[in-house]
Amino acid sequence: MAGFRQSPPNPALIRFAEAERTQRGARRVLDIGCGAGRNAGPLADLGFEVLGVDLSMPMLHGARDLTRRRGERLPLVQAAMNSLPLPKRSFDIVMAHGIWNLAASGAEFRRGVAEAARVSRPGAGLFVFTFSRNTLPSEAKPVPGETFVFTQFSGRPQCFLSQENLLSELGAAGFGLDESVVAFREHNRPRPGELQASAAPVIFEGVFRLTSHSS
Repeated sequence: MAGFRQSPPNPALIRFAEAERTQRGARRVLDIGCGAGRNAGPLADLGFEVLGVDLSMPMLHGARDLTRRRGERLPLVQAAMNSLPLPKRSFDIVMAHGIWNLAASGAEFRRGVAEAARVSRPGAGLFVFTFSRNTLPSEAKPVPGETFVFTQFSGRPQCFLSQENLLSELGAAGFGLDESVVAFREHNRPRPGELQASAAPVIFEGVFRLTSHSS
């Protein structure tokens, strides 16, 4: 828990949110899987109306304590990524920062993405930070019946998407890639012929925009 509390906010996320406010008047932010408030707290401190959602009550307690100490106002809701008790089309910015990779099946992942689309206003920006397939050796096999769910990283099922998987899955929910402020990239990916330097996962980071609603 202490590591989550002490981690600084993602600078690319902060840059994106500030650009959204300047260019599009973005005000309401949803942090799916907010954890201990690493990103949600600083955004609230910048004047955004942020709602933090997490399934873990200890994480929510950590976020509450952290934001209280900093004098920030951060409403919190306990809920799963794939079942958000929130009205549709109500947020200008949605953050899925290190949460969708925790989905234990493709169905859970897709429902999580669909929920993000449901609560997003038309044109809303989605900030994604999630595990890449390049974290795992090329010979790693997915869980039977799944396309991008593997157990080799932690021993439990988690989602590791290729770039093609990610663009396709988000596109099916109405999200298109937007690199106008934040370039789509992979963190921690070794160069060709280079060994993985640590156990850190390779992570996709990028911004998507809701171009259509499925319902």
